[in-house]
Order: sequence, then structure tokens, then C-alpha cells
Amino acid sequence: MTYDTIITDSHIILPQGMVDKNIIIDEGKIVGLTHDLPSSDHKINGRGLISIPGPIDTHVHYGVYSPIDKAAQTESHAAAIGGITTMMRMLRLEKSFKTSLQDQLDASAKNHYVDYTIHASIFSQQQIDEMNYCVDKKITSFKIYMNLGGDVGHVYMDMTPYSSELEAATVDVNDEIVEKTVKNAASLGCPVLVHAEDYESCGCGIKTAKEKKKDGLSAWSESRSPEFEAKAIKTVCKYGRDYNCTIYFVHIGSETALQQIEEEKKLGTKIFVETCPHYLTLSFEDQKGYLAKVMPPIRTKKDNDAVWHALMNNKIDTVGTDHVANQLKLKLGGENVWDALAGFPGIGTVIPILLSEGVNRNKISLDQLIRFSSLNAAKIFGMYPKKGTLEKGSDADITMIDLKKEQKVSNELFGGFSDYIVYEGMNLKGWPVKTFVRGELVAEDFEVIGKLGHGKLVERPVTK
Repeated sequence: MTYDTIITDSHIILPQGMVDKNIIIDEGKIVGLTHDLPSSDHKINGRGLISIPGPIDTHVHYGVYSPIDKAAQTESHAAAIGGITTMMRMLRLEKSFKTSLQDQLDASAKNHYVDYTIHASIFSQQQIDEMNYCVDKKITSFKIYMNLGGDVGHVYMDMTPYSSELEAATVDVNDEIVEKTVKNAASLGCPVLVHAEDYESCGCGIKTAKEKKKDGLSAWSESRSPEFEAKAIKTVCKYGRDYNCTIYFVHIGSETALQQIEEEKKLGTKIFVETCPHYLTLSFEDQKGYLAKVMPPIRTKKDNDAVWHALMNNKIDTVGTDHVANQLKLKLGGENVWDALAGFPGIGTVIPILLSEGVNRNKISLDQLIRFSSLNAAKIFGMYPKKGTLEKGSDADITMIDLKKEQKVSNELFGGFSDYIVYEGMNLKGWPVKTFVRGELVAEDFEVIGKLGHGKLVERPVTK
């Protein structure tokens, strides 16, 4: 028979190691790995390249500063160029899911180049009561923001589709909301993603720093101490144990937070840990201006080393980006760090950073790379074995990387909504050069060649 596509002569990374075989693709699936060369409509020469399971970005904010009908186009474009084949959206809605969720789903349905799925953020008792409605819509993971409440409860929700109005809101994610969310998620068999910063402590820290007229990323970090992360981690892990709920900590970037998580694991809490590229590569000690403002803050070089050590020793499960599709006019909207917007883009650079600063510096292996970037996320969030692997029967999500390719980072490379990037000018060695989503080549050599609308919502069963 004649197959759709054969990828020849690449090195294929499987959980059991590297193999040199041809990849047979048909009807969007991997149908085999072989030394043979069967008949096919398309042949892709992979000589000198490495084929890895399509990376999954576990943590993407888009639809906040431009509506999802537009944001899905720009951010999946950046994702495809960066080798990402599935992006997981952090959906934030203030209203009832029953009245606002379907519009979001409809508006994003035909506007992605790569596959996508959704975590639903929980802000109120009404939304807690509607978590089962989300599960019915194939949204099977939930997020809580322990940093939002009291004096620091301001947040931008996702825009109404086809609108250009920012959706500012004030929320209070108190301990009662946190506990009830964890309890309900456990009953539904769903993991809870946690932004772990104690909002009361952060509010006091920010007030004190402002009174002392402190400024800069160092002041931002000091005002949101890692101890405030540890406090929130301790609080939510108690609920996790009480209700037997899986807790997934997003964007962990401090030595203190990592140590607290290890203590909670010893107590029996079911925990997964995500970090981000900026906690591996950036510190307030070497950053000028406010571009790298983020929550939780970037910390010290010592914290960078601690995160690398945890990653190297498999104490961290995933690397997501916490990508925020915003622009400079909003990012730097004031005269100091307190007025600057938190968050920055990063979906296009996560794989190059892991390759350049990790694999090519012998900090992590290619086997670890596929676990942190794909396999673990697929298993945690109910997408395995459809995603996260190159085994027979899986979706043909394949990213081909060139470990020797060198390229300076520029925002213009990715074609996203943002007009800046914190890694501008950074020379990285190791880049994705071909991105396949369900057998279709969607990006090649920094150019998107796939069809808009090829990306589909990944339906996820509960992981229980």
C-alpha cells in the first residue's frame, strides 16, 4: 500500500532510547517505525536531524489581550515555529461557564495551526458548582490562583470573542474557594493546577516596598518572597491530602518552593511540578528594566542553579512557558516596576532554550527532554498515548530538531501578537526545523506552511 508520508534517516527519540528508523505516517497517525522504505506520497529527508514527540506547552495565556479568535492564530503561529504541537490554554472567565464557555470554544475552533486544549480557572462558588459542566465539554483540569485576593485581587480575564475590550476584574481566591475547588476536582477525578503565592503576604510585601519607594525587579522579588510561595504550597497540599487530589504546581522557580514541595511529597501529597524557561535562564541580578516582570518573580542565580539541579534530577515533571501574549504599550504602562504588567511571551523559545542551555551543555539528556516537554504532560493531563510519544498508533505529532543550528533570538522570528521578547539577541544552539501536527507539516525553517484551522481541541478523559 501507499502511505501518506515517510520521514527517513532521522534519529528517533523513544522512552527506551534512540533508534535510527524511518517513521511511517498515515491518516494523521504513526503506523510504524521501520528500516524499510515503503511507498508514500511524501518523503521527508531527516538526515542529521532528531525526531522527538511533539512538545506540549502546558501553560499558555492567550485570549487576554487580544480576543481568542485572533490570539489563536498569532500564538499557534509562534508555537508552530517553536516546535510546539499542542498548547494548553489557561482560560480565565469571570462569568458562569454555562453562559460564556461555549462562545470561547466556538471562536477558537477554526483558528489554530497546532492542537490545543484547556485548563479552566476557578474564581467563584458558581464556577466550582459548574466544574462538572466543564468536564462535559472535555475540560478536565482546573486552575486556582492563590495569588489573587484582598488588595491584590486584580486580574484581566479573557476577552469576549470578537471584542477588543480588556476584561478587568477583581477576585478573591480565599482558602474556602481553594479548598472547595480541590474537593470538587478530586470528586471529578481531575488535577488542580496551582499558582502558589499567598495573596495576603504578597499584598503586605508590595505595600511595604512601595512605602519604602523601592523599585526594580529585585524589589518585585523581595515583595513576593519565596516564603510566600512555600506558605501557599503548604496550605493547598493539606487540602490535596484531605481529598486525595492531584496537585500540579505551575511555574515553580525558587529553591525555597522546591524544598517545600519535597516536604509535602514526604507527607503523601500527590504532586507534579512545572517550571519555566525564565526560571532556568533569567535572574533579577542580570536583568535591567521591567520586561522580565512575572509572577512569581524571577529570583537569583542561585535559584536558577537550584531549578536546573531539580530538573537534572527529575524532581520537576514538565517545562511550560507561562507565555503571555501582550505588547509593550501595556507591558510598560507606567514609570516603575509596580505599574508594569506581569508576564511575557515565550512559547517560541522553550524548546531552543532547553536544547541550547540543557541538552547541548550536557545538563539534561534527550530522553529527559522528551519527558519534560511532552511525555509527562501527556500522561498527567490525559492525552497519552494519543500525544507525548512516537509509538505506533499515536498522533503523528513530530518535531524535528537540529542540535547544531545556531540562531539569535528575535521577536520577528515567531509572528505572535507580542512586539517584544525577553530573550532578544540571545544566541541559541539547537532549534526545531520541522513541526508536524497529526501528520501535516505545519512549520519548516521558521515559516508556517500549514493551514489555519488544522489545529483541533484535544479531548481529554479524566485521569482518575
